[in-house]
Amino acid sequence: MTAPVAAPPAAAPMAEALVPPRRRRSGARRWAAFPWGLAGVMAVAALWELYKWLAPADGVLIGDTRILPRTTDLAMPHIGDMLTRLLEPVTAAPHANPLWLDVTLAALLTLGIAAVGWLVGVVVGIGLALVMQHWRIAEWGLLPWIVLSQTVPLIAFAPIVKSWGSRVEIGAFEWEDWMSVALIASYLAFFPIAIGALRGLQSPDRIHLELMHTYAAGSLATLTKLRFPAAVPYLIPALRLGAANAVVGAVVAEVSTGLQGGIGRILIQYAGQASGDPAKAWGPIFGAIALGLVAAGSVALLGVILKNYRRVEDGS
Repeated sequence: MTAPVAAPPAAAPMAEALVPPRRRRSGARRWAAFPWGLAGVMAVAALWELYKWLAPADGVLIGDTRILPRTTDLAMPHIGDMLTRLLEPVTAAPHANPLWLDVTLAALLTLGIAAVGWLVGVVVGIGLALVMQHWRIAEWGLLPWIVLSQTVPLIAFAPIVKSWGSRVEIGAFEWEDWMSVALIASYLAFFPIAIGALRGLQSPDRIHLELMHTYAAGSLATLTKLRFPAAVPYLIPALRLGAANAVVGAVVAEVSTGLQGGIGRILIQYAGQASGDPAKAWGPIFGAIALGLVAAGSVALLGVILKNYRRVEDGS
């Protein structure tokens, strides 16, 4: 008598079984990080209020040296006061925008400039990485200068870039002030991208390179089918760091060049009003923090798109 044949498993459980366990665990860990991130923000706020409640008004002193800040409302406003101030008008003038709206508009302007700088940094960084990967002598010659470039003080470099840009004359083309800010943002963004891309392009194992050579694959085919896919796990963190650097560069450049309308400019403007309205000065600080999170999160979306190339090493 023939034994009964078991029915095939359902399609959904079968598809789930085909997903590597480590891949499923890494996805679960990524989702679990959001509550921990929120808990970290709440912990910082709780520590702020706890220190303000327990510490003396003049701060913690050792001799004549203050090692922890004052806890007065001028130096450390309450978290609730900062959040409430965001909903209030910027000034007492009629029809004044709420503070959160002015901060948002300034942050969007800075975000657009930082995005342009990041794109330029991506092109320059990956271009340099390709040159250094293809010619070892170029790596020996360029890499020290790429590292050395990041030691230049940005706050002193920004006015020079603005001065050079104002002298650019190409037909009807006119150099705008925001272009100087974008150029400085790209100056900070290209460094981690160049280093990460170079490390990723050099990451394929020798056996894989020899296999491509066996297939008579040229340099371009090896680059597109092997080196670039292998570089994705190195590129995503580098692009995220480059995005954060572009935001920092844009904010600092706005302060140094005097560009109006950006988050860096209102940081300085509202800080000058902190003696009379201390909670107001924290509005653009929150905006700058949100700006960095948006920039890094946008690159994280790119990582989700390229998740199939993000190899996970098996330590078992």
